[in-house]
Amino acid sequence: MFQLKQIKPALLAGLMAIGFAFQSAPVQAAGTETLTLAGGCFWCIESDFESVKGVKEVVPGYTGGKTKNPTYKSVTGGSSGHYEAVQVMFDPAKVSRGQLLNMFFRSIDPTDAGGQFCDRGASYRSAIFVSTNAESKLATQAKQDAQSALGQKIVTPIVQAGQFYKAEAYHQDYYKGSKRVLTRFGAVKQSDAYKRYRKGCGRDARVKQLWGSAAPFANH
Repeated sequence: MFQLKQIKPALLAGLMAIGFAFQSAPVQAAGTETLTLAGGCFWCIESDFESVKGVKEVVPGYTGGKTKNPTYKSVTGGSSGHYEAVQVMFDPAKVSRGQLLNMFFRSIDPTDAGGQFCDRGASYRSAIFVSTNAESKLATQAKQDAQSALGQKIVTPIVQAGQFYKAEAYHQDYYKGSKRVLTRFGAVKQSDAYKRYRKGCGRDARVKQLWGSAAPFANH
């Protein structure tokens, strides 16, 4: 009986410690991995990758710089050092990281170091952000495969991942939003404004020129 009384408090303390450890650990849905990418306008990458089977969600945001809590204005103005980027949350049982990386290279202009399409400047450059050696190896292989397929030098860097800041609420799901916004075409729904922007920026035309039938999203 004495031994049992001694064991119970120790056992309880151990269970409490385990409970606190789980409580403080990052919460991620079972069967979900994250891939962080930059490829110009984050509205476009969100639209592209949310159409992929196995992708659960795409979150536009900012990463790669040193400024804490950056805003859209500071990022696109060049003062924050961040890229416009997205986090792609996916189920690896349905689509692999390697498949997503191959799609990514074929949905951008990876030969352009100065931005993407009509969007120029450091915040619109392309990049892949990695957290582990395994992720780095997959990204490197995808880059080599894309360069071999394209026959041109690919300048998209593979960067060590840092803090990712979720973009302002109005950027989330902008491409399918129904709110009316004022544009040079007048007041139109966000979804219409997005389509006109994407076409006017020449994204799909350039991707088709580079990748032809291998471009997975250029016919959106």
